[in-house]
Amino acid sequence: MLSHFDTIVAPITGSGTAAVAVVRLSGPEAWKVAAEVFSPWRPEAMRAAYGRYRHGDDGLALPFQEGHSYTGEESVELSIHGSSESVRELVEACIRAGARMAEPGEFTQRAFLNGRIDLTQAEAVRDLIESRTAAQLRLANLQREGSLKRRIAAIRDHVFKVLASIEAAVDFSEEIGDLDREEASRMLQECLERIDGLLETAGVDRILRHGLRVAIVGRPNAGKSSLLNAILGIDRAIVTEFPGTTRDFVEEQIEVNGFPVVLIDTAGLRDSEDRIESLGVQRTRAIASGADQIWYVYDASVGWTEEDEAFVAPTGSDQSLTIVANKRDLIRNSPPLGPNAVTPQGRNAATPQAGNAVTPQGRNAAAPQPILVSAVTGDGLPSLLNSLPIDRDIAFREVAINTRHADLLANTRESVATARETLTSERPTDLASVLLQEAMGALGQITGETASPDMITRIFSDFCIGK
Repeated sequence: MLSHFDTIVAPITGSGTAAVAVVRLSGPEAWKVAAEVFSPWRPEAMRAAYGRYRHGDDGLALPFQEGHSYTGEESVELSIHGSSESVRELVEACIRAGARMAEPGEFTQRAFLNGRIDLTQAEAVRDLIESRTAAQLRLANLQREGSLKRRIAAIRDHVFKVLASIEAAVDFSEEIGDLDREEASRMLQECLERIDGLLETAGVDRILRHGLRVAIVGRPNAGKSSLLNAILGIDRAIVTEFPGTTRDFVEEQIEVNGFPVVLIDTAGLRDSEDRIESLGVQRTRAIASGADQIWYVYDASVGWTEEDEAFVAPTGSDQSLTIVANKRDLIRNSPPLGPNAVTPQGRNAATPQAGNAVTPQGRNAAAPQPILVSAVTGDGLPSLLNSLPIDRDIAFREVAINTRHADLLANTRESVATARETLTSERPTDLASVLLQEAMGALGQITGETASPDMITRIFSDFCIGK
């Protein structure tokens, strides 16, 4: 069983060759271990010293006193040349001197256990490390600095005040009188509004963490894979002149205006007797049904067909759909056929106009005309990417809750709402007290004050070694 009284060691910089690497020691004997592997060891807190390591490399040692380090423990950060072999030998020297290898997330877990951060800030550390876009980075930094912690604390403070008033009124009614139910109800209503405001951000976290999911669908040879390759700038998906080449999905993440977007190239939609291709089509429909946005791609040089119409018509009304007219480069003098010209060969076709484009709400719903693009020349791709339904206000959000927070906040809301109903009725006030204690417990699980050891272990097990 691991002990938090051990001195632990691990590289805190990325694996692989680099100019510089940093190895962290943390625990009650961190300075003692450092003295065994680094010379000359003349520790002065938070002041780096140059010296040599026992295995022959040289570098810097930066000591931290207890209470002033990342973990809150006595620590030393050892800078060294970034050779993987040099790092390995330094870590092994530290282990021989009395340290043990840190477990995943153990440095941050110790920071939490020592009161340096709460669980929301610890989770933000992981989010910060995994950030791949500007929006992810900004939000992770805000939450690491305590934006969510402060909002949860404000809600918990209100709940506690009402709970204390109820318990005081029950225990000392003769001295302080009856509970002011109207005021207590008002405070709980304010709590509910704050909770609802946080719950509304759950979708923001999902998009920032996992990306806006865009399913690229359409009939075979519409140019879906070519479109994906053109946006990525690499040949990620196989492209041939033969229909049905893509039989599974290809998923890649890009950044659009600072936000993560996941593009999913799918198998062409058509009826097929080929069992494997049919399975691919089934998977395409499943992916499309779970996507945030659908790009329906058709061949503009051929025109909008009855088959396109048949596949688009069942699209759910709760999804955002964009019609993409691909192969603009093959169009010469006539305009591309759009969703209002249901003619496989292009007879009697008309230019797609606003107001008759196919949309999830219906073929005659008011909607913009299809976006005309060319995967070959790149024409229209910026307009297509800018059409994505990205909430620009997300970039200015100061807080967003993850799934764990949302579940606990939902429980909190139920308890607070029922407690408020109790106070506005003729039911005994001590029933509200029990409900508000449940709410306090759920809020404490968010920040870690009442979190179980199993929950804490589960959260930090997702971290990488060295964090």
